[in-house]
Parts: sequence; C-alpha cells; structure tokens
Amino acid sequence: MGCQLFNALLETSGKIGLKRCTVGIHGEMACALLFSRRCTKTAVCVLSVFLSYVGYCALFHADPLILGDPVPSCNQADGGSRRLRLSCASSSSPSSPPSGAAERPPSALLRAKSDTPSPPVSHPKFGNKKLPNAIIVGVKKGGTRAVLEFIRIHPDVRAAGTETHFFDRNYNRGLEWYRGLMPRTLDGQITMEKTPSYFVTKETPHRIAAMSRNAKLIVVVRDPVTRAISDYTQTLSKSPDLPSFQELAFRNQSTGSVDTSWNAIRIGLYALHLENWLRYFPLDHIHFVSGERLITDPSGELARVQDFLGLKRIVTDKHFYFNRTKGFPCLKKPESSGSPRCLGKSKGRTHVQIDRDAIEQLRDFYRPFNVKFYEMVGHDFKWE
Repeated sequence: MGCQLFNALLETSGKIGLKRCTVGIHGEMACALLFSRRCTKTAVCVLSVFLSYVGYCALFHADPLILGDPVPSCNQADGGSRRLRLSCASSSSPSSPPSGAAERPPSALLRAKSDTPSPPVSHPKFGNKKLPNAIIVGVKKGGTRAVLEFIRIHPDVRAAGTETHFFDRNYNRGLEWYRGLMPRTLDGQITMEKTPSYFVTKETPHRIAAMSRNAKLIVVVRDPVTRAISDYTQTLSKSPDLPSFQELAFRNQSTGSVDTSWNAIRIGLYALHLENWLRYFPLDHIHFVSGERLITDPSGELARVQDFLGLKRIVTDKHFYFNRTKGFPCLKKPESSGSPRCLGKSKGRTHVQIDRDAIEQLRDFYRPFNVKFYEMVGHDFKWE
C-alpha cells in the first residue's frame, strides 16, 4: 500500500513539474528503503517523513527543498527503481531546464518574489538619521530652547526635540543609540541637538571631538548673575522648600565669600569652562549667542547663527513679534496655523526678588571671570 502511494505521489509530482531526481539524499534513502521492501520501524519513519514532504510539494506546487548535494546526479540512484532512472533521463532532455533551475509558472515566481522581504532602502524622500553637525552645548537658562526653536524654522535644519544628554549621561549607550534619537535629514540639511549641561561637563568636549572634530558648537551665554537667579527661580518652582538664594550663593555673605560649589553659581564661570573646550576645538568652531540680544533683537542673533552654520539667511525679523506679557519674542503664526508660537510657561517667568546687596556682591565676584571671557572670545557682552 505504501509503495502504491509513493508511486502515485511520484507521478503527481512529475505532472506538476517537481523534479524527482533532485529530492536530495533523504529522497534517495527513502527510495532505497521503499523499493528494497525492508519494512523496519526505521524505514517506516523515514518513509513517513519523505511522503509527507512529497505530499506538501504536490499540494502547494513548490520546488522541493534540496538537502545535501544541491545538484544531485541521477547516477546516485544505483539500485533504485527503473521508474526513477527513467524519470531522471527524461528530466535531462534538451527541452528541460538545466539541473537545479526552477520549474515554476509565472504565478509561482511572482508569489515567491512577494514573499521575500526587501532589504531596507534609504528613501530619498525621507532621508537618513545622521549624527549631529551642530550642537547647542549651553548654557542652562541662557536661552538655548529659544535658539533651537527659532533656528529650526529654517528648512535646512532638523533638530532633536528633546535634550538627549548623550555626552554627559548616556555616553555608554554608544553612537548608534545617539544616532537613533536624531531626526531624518536629506542631503544638505543640518542635524542639530541641544543639551545645555554639556558646556559645564568636563568630559563632554573630548567625547564630542571623538565623534567629530568638525562639529559646530553653539553656546548661549547670559549675564551670570541674572542667569543664576533664573536658575534658582526655576528650581524653586519645583522645590518650594528650597533655602533662600543668599543661603545657597554665599558661604559667608558678610565677607562676600561665594559658594562656587553651588551649580547655579558654577555655571556662570564661563571662562573656566571655555578653557576646557579650547583644548579640543578651535575658537572658530564655537559660536556665542548673547542671551540678552536674543530678547531685544532675535532676528539679528539668528542671522549670525545662520552665518555660522553656513546657511542662507531665511529666518528674519518677519518671523518674530515681541510678546509684552511674557517679555520675550515669539514666532509669528505660520499661514497654516491659527495661533503664534511662544515658548512654554517656564520661559520668561518673573524672577524671585533678590537683595540688592547680594546682587552687587555677585557682580564683583564674576567681574574678573567675565573680563577674561570677553578676551577669550573677542567680544564684550557688557554684563555690568
């Protein structure tokens, strides 16, 4: 009964175009076992597997899976049935395709092609994710969010929406993780990100330089006293039980001893931080934005940023208006939008009132550091 079923399946496979001489070593073993009439348990198991496979091929009209020699010789069937030898002889006739070639109708070829996944292709319409060409590295409460939101109006700039903190907190995740956070860009577009804490993190300049010595760096600076008060105001809004500004800023206010271990004070020592950056980048790779002029003349500051990035001056004064309630410039509404774009509620908030004497003491403390910073960058920001 098994032999009759096997012969029937072989005839069916021949009719649908399956090549019986290319069933591989397992098929040859099955043939030998079947036609030698050795009906041991092992033979029955092998035959069952083989018959199931031939049945599958007959039902789904597919090429048999080649096991062992990919192009088996018909002469390997020594001792096999006359039926099998005749089948091999007929399959090698001039009218048949070469051994190993697929014998499928067009519909089967189309089906096989559609079932094969295509390799990922970079579509020019959507671009690629690239490591950033430019990074806004600082400083906190200087106006970094404003610069990012203003410059990303430019059609040749794409920016990550959130602070990645790759070079200060997530460096161990690797550059490919970092690249995955970037937006897709087309050829000619600039990829940007901003993380203000980079400027005051000792390891960051070396790490960015290891990624690219050609990276362009933007630092938004602001009067360090005003910046410290703004920093404190933001922290106080999240932690109402915070000690007073004077308690944190001074070791001893009566003597004017400033506590430089407090981060809000330490960030404003721009000259000290810049020295670290200049060990890895030339000064012409770093552009400094005035946080004060960003408020009074946003288009002028953005024009200089565009020049630094090698961009055409597309972001101009027509994109801005001054919001008197916030005391900060906002973006005029685009034609497709129903309202203008202003920064979040935390931007332009009213500062905590600080004792005037404390402010003067801090100005005296920062003055020599400011003068040195002016000399290093070749520009007087007039923080007095």
